[in-house]
Amino acid sequence: MSIKAEEISALIKQQLENYTDELSVEETGTVTYVGDGIARAHGLDNALQGELLLFDNGVYGMVQNLEASDVGIVILGDFTGITEGDTVKRTGRIMEVPVGDQLIGRVVNSLGQAIDGKGDIKTDKTRPIEHKAPGVMERQGVSEPLQTGIKAIDALVPIGRGQRELIIGDRKTGKSSIAIDTIINQKGQNMICIYVAIGQKDSTVRSQVSTLEKFGAMDYTIVVSAGPSEPAPLLYIAPYAGAAMGEEFMMNGKHVLIVYDDLTKQADAYRELSLILRRPPGREAYPGDIFYTHSRLLERAAKLNDELGGGSMTALPVIETKAGDVSAYIPTNVISITDGQIFLNSDSFYSGIRPAIDAGTSVSRVGGDAQIKAMKKVAGTLRLDLSAYRELESFAQFGSDLDAATKARLDRGARTVEVLKQGLHESVPVAKEVIILYALTHRHLDKLEVSDVLRYQNELFAFMDTSYKALEDEITKTGNLPEGDALDDALAEFDKTFQPTKHNAEADDDDSAEN
Repeated sequence: MSIKAEEISALIKQQLENYTDELSVEETGTVTYVGDGIARAHGLDNALQGELLLFDNGVYGMVQNLEASDVGIVILGDFTGITEGDTVKRTGRIMEVPVGDQLIGRVVNSLGQAIDGKGDIKTDKTRPIEHKAPGVMERQGVSEPLQTGIKAIDALVPIGRGQRELIIGDRKTGKSSIAIDTIINQKGQNMICIYVAIGQKDSTVRSQVSTLEKFGAMDYTIVVSAGPSEPAPLLYIAPYAGAAMGEEFMMNGKHVLIVYDDLTKQADAYRELSLILRRPPGREAYPGDIFYTHSRLLERAAKLNDELGGGSMTALPVIETKAGDVSAYIPTNVISITDGQIFLNSDSFYSGIRPAIDAGTSVSRVGGDAQIKAMKKVAGTLRLDLSAYRELESFAQFGSDLDAATKARLDRGARTVEVLKQGLHESVPVAKEVIILYALTHRHLDKLEVSDVLRYQNELFAFMDTSYKALEDEITKTGNLPEGDALDDALAEFDKTFQPTKHNAEADDDDSAEN
């Protein structure tokens, strides 16, 4: 076998041509401590805050603490396969999640990975989970209503697109139900919804997803779930991941509704991380930057100006109180960041008034700017009627001798409370809300028994659908009450056909007359 010098020479020339003198340099460190979802590593002198790191077993971590001798890392996944002495290397990327239309209709975890068993999400677009909120000049005032379909909210504490409205109350008072009903009511409203479940039981999240599927709401909804069995870092970053997904749509001129359910559990997860990282504890053992943690999240909700596309992101953060104490640390923090709060009263909830919205404590700092003109006109006196009713109700139980004016005010308040009651997942279109509140404020319900009010409402809605659909369409289209006496005439016609329930005394009188 002969060796040809020409072939060897050609091979060497080819290898020399393909040679590059680029060096691949990776900065690596050594794990010195691991436990409870936290790791410390030595040797990563140039690591950046929020940078992604990669451990030997393929799990990612995020730089949280930068200290003189080492870095504190929150582990984004299973930390049981990481041991002291393992190598961890920088990736040069900051924490990001996949975004885009492909996520709509899916259930994902805090990292944007599908957990609904429907296969991987195919998207090549990502956004960093931390992003600076739009500045003052990039925003415009909140002026476009976001209809929740809940009469008590749309009338008393209206929400506008781009607003941040806190839902606050004790455990099991209907906070999540209000959020889910609001998402369901966005069907056909050109709105993309994101529901971030933080620390919710997997069975609860599954139930919420089933409800959304039942009402067709998953067609425009993304569910981000960080369950209680997951490491604290995933609960901490979940709302930021949801905000990043929402910002992608907002920056493209679309409207987004995002629910953080709930930030109390996220604050607890952040407290756990901070204490394990040896950060100094402050009030209630929360770290000193807990206010900043929530403010930099909620400030990302905005109504962008027209030059940036006019998109919006509306935030509904949820906070759980203990024994109705809104003066606790986390509730007061979030109340001071948001543009109003919907306070749910446990006493009202257990007495059958649902949604259990406390009109005296609840407020919207956007107010009438987030209401259509028709709603402004019919809802103007509701808050006064309710507050007067609550004040008189406590005195009325001590004596039966009431003057006519007091009795009339009590009767009006009782009917107002009854009108504002609403069943679970029974969204009401804004035109129908206006019609029943118009009937209330124009005294069409005054002669009814309180027990007949909801039946009157349901029959009125059916009557309007069949006989006066044009009036409903006019309210929906123009946002104003119909001109002239058209609505009064329709209500007067319905009043003639409505049959009040006969009570025992009346029934006995009728029987004796027949005999």
